[in-house]
Amino acid sequence: MSSAYEVLELVGTSTSCACDAVKEIVKKANDEKPVYWFEVIEERGRMTQEGEVEFQVKVKVGRKI
Repeated sequence: MSSAYEVLELVGTSTSCACDAVKEIVKKANDEKPVYWFEVIEERGRMTQEGEVEFQVKVKVGRKI
């Protein structure tokens, strides 16, 4: 038996750490439809106008269709 999956690229952000950004975006994607796997494909950051560091992650999410 074969299966089919959709693959989405999503971006999550956090001012505490990159790990929190990943967890948040994966949880939100899972609320819409169960996530079968995810892969962090890019990490970056920026300084906000308030002087905080913001972590940004691009995550590839696989969900069964």
